[in-house]
Amino acid sequence: MAVLLASLAPVFIILFYIYFRDKYDKEPLGLLVKAILAGVLIVIPVIIVERLLMSQMPSIGKVGEAAYHAFVVAGFTEELFKFLALYLLVWKSPSFNEQFDGIVYAVFVSLGFAGVENVLYVMDGGMQTAAIRALTAVPAHAIFGITMGYYLGVAHMYKELKGKYLGRALLVPIVLHGIYDFILMV
Repeated sequence: MAVLLASLAPVFIILFYIYFRDKYDKEPLGLLVKAILAGVLIVIPVIIVERLLMSQMPSIGKVGEAAYHAFVVAGFTEELFKFLALYLLVWKSPSFNEQFDGIVYAVFVSLGFAGVENVLYVMDGGMQTAAIRALTAVPAHAIFGITMGYYLGVAHMYKELKGKYLGRALLVPIVLHGIYDFILMV
């Protein structure tokens, strides 16, 4: 029980922080719960796609393989599914009525995913893993979500920027995620 609590505590701390930063028009709790659950549910297709991509990894040396795993397997796959879940869940929602809402929803989807990922890693690695991931991986996923949500919010509020900023809402978190994982792997 302590390991489970240690793995989920940083997730909920950041979720509460982001929720209370939304000062003007709080998002409906039901939609936020759906956002977390969407993040949880995308773990299944992410695992399937990541395994498929790992089986196709080219033999390009240690650094090349680390880059492939960081940017393609982890960064691209995880951020793509987070983006799809986020877009499908909130893009047409009347509750998505401020630019900051993109950040709120994206962090909730992102940390739903990160919560499951964290539990899996901490169950395997123990309390030391929980402490390290509480300071690194969980905040990293929140930052990827903040970035995605920022660009999604701009795309939603300024229709003339939609195409450019929707692309950035996906591309920038992939690059950030890839850099983070690549540094860890090399």
